Amino acid sequence: MSIILEKKQGLIAGDGILPVRMAQYAKENGLDVVCISLAKDNVRDLKKYCSKVYPCHPGEVNKIEAILKDEQIKQLTFLGKVHKKVLLQLHKFDKKAVDLIKEASRLNDDQVMLMIVQELQKIGVEVLDQTIFIKNLMIPAGVLGRHKPTESQMEDVNYGFWLAKEMGKLDVGQSVIIKDRMIMAVEAIEGTDVCIKRGAKLAKDGAVVVKVSKPKQDKRFDIPAIGMKTLRTMHHYHANLIAVEANETIIVDQEKVIKYADEHNIVIMAV
Repeated sequence: MSIILEKKQGLIAGDGILPVRMAQYAKENGLDVVCISLAKDNVRDLKKYCSKVYPCHPGEVNKIEAILKDEQIKQLTFLGKVHKKVLLQLHKFDKKAVDLIKEASRLNDDQVMLMIVQELQKIGVEVLDQTIFIKNLMIPAGVLGRHKPTESQMEDVNYGFWLAKEMGKLDVGQSVIIKDRMIMAVEAIEGTDVCIKRGAKLAKDGAVVVKVSKPKQDKRFDIPAIGMKTLRTMHHYHANLIAVEANETIIVDQEKVIKYADEHNIVIMAV
C-alpha cells in the first residue's frame, strides 16, 4: 500500500550522512522538512535542507513531543546513528523517558524503538519506512568493485551470513567478523565499526565482515547501512572483505566507497 506523504515531514536525525540525504531528497521533491537533531556532526549540512533544526538529547522526550505538536508533524522518519550507550546516561533523561525505560522488559534495539513508535502514535505521529526517501541507496546483489572474493573468503561469507541472521533473531546486532570459519567478533552495543576493530585486531589480517538485516526487520528503524567510515576502519585494521545483504542494505556515498575499496584492495559485495 502506497503512503500519501504530508507536505511537512519530520526527521529525527542521528549521526552521519543518511539524514542529510533524506532531507535533501525531500526538499528537492517539494517537501518541507523539520528536523530534531540528536547529534552534532551533521547539523550544518541538515540546515541546508531543513526549514528548522531543533537540537535535542535523545532522552528529552517531553521536549521532542512538544516540538512535534507545535510544528504539527504527522509523519516522521528516523535516520542516522544514535549510539546505544545513550541508554547508560539516564541522568540526561527527563522523567517521561525514565518512566518509559522502566516499563520496558528489555532494552534491546527493537523493544526500545517500538516503545518510541507507540509513544509517537499516541500524539498522532506516524513513523515512516526509512527507505521511502533513500531507496536509490539500496544495493542489489553482486560484487561492487573490481576485487573479487576468493573461494575461502566465500566460505567465510556464507558462514558469517548464517551467523549474523541467527544473531539477528535475538536482536543482538547485525554484524559479525569471521576469519577461516572462526568467529572473531559479534556486534553488540558498541556498533559495527568498533566490532570490526575488535574482530579484525584478533584476526591480525584478512578478516571478513558480514552485515545483514534482521530476519524480521522493521523498516521504520535500524536498516543496515555502511559508508566511508566503515571502509576506513576495515583498511586500518586489515580486514579485506565486507559482504552486506542485497536489497536490504544502504551504502552511503556509493561511488566513494567503491573507489576506496578498489584502491585499498577491499572486496565489497552484496549477497
